[in-house]
Amino acid sequence: MRDKTTYIHNKKVFFNYEVQDTFEAGIELFGYEVKSIKSQQGNLEGAYVVVKGGQAYLTGMTIPPFQVGNTPKEYEPTRSRKLILHKKEIKKLLDIVDAGGKGNGGLTIVPISLYNNKGKIKVEVSIAKGKKKADKRQTIQKRETDREIRREFKR
Repeated sequence: MRDKTTYIHNKKVFFNYEVQDTFEAGIELFGYEVKSIKSQQGNLEGAYVVVKGGQAYLTGMTIPPFQVGNTPKEYEPTRSRKLILHKKEIKKLLDIVDAGGKGNGGLTIVPISLYNNKGKIKVEVSIAKGKKKADKRQTIQKRETDREIRREFKR
């Protein structure tokens, strides 16, 4: 069995959001986009998932062309890409986000990483709640204290 190879990782997700639940989704890509991702080109920062018409779409992800000369002229690096999920998963995502907008506040669906699973490129998406500034400060402070503790143990 092949190991999972992570191609692109969104480092800011765990800093900007509290991750509540994660899903694995397939993604529809062109061949030259697959080559670009496998060479670890692309950016997930600022990307999010939109559910419309019973389908989930990844919006805001940038995949630059692998070979500029061989890419069609009409190629758009930031186009919306369809995610492949079961209907039950799409319904669950839609229900949670709709409920979040009506009272829980700040729930969104964000991609965490793109990786290889059994020869297919998959996206790990999560339902997340945006952190407030105070929570971010607390995260920074915890990280710095952990770093100081590791330094002391080294000595």
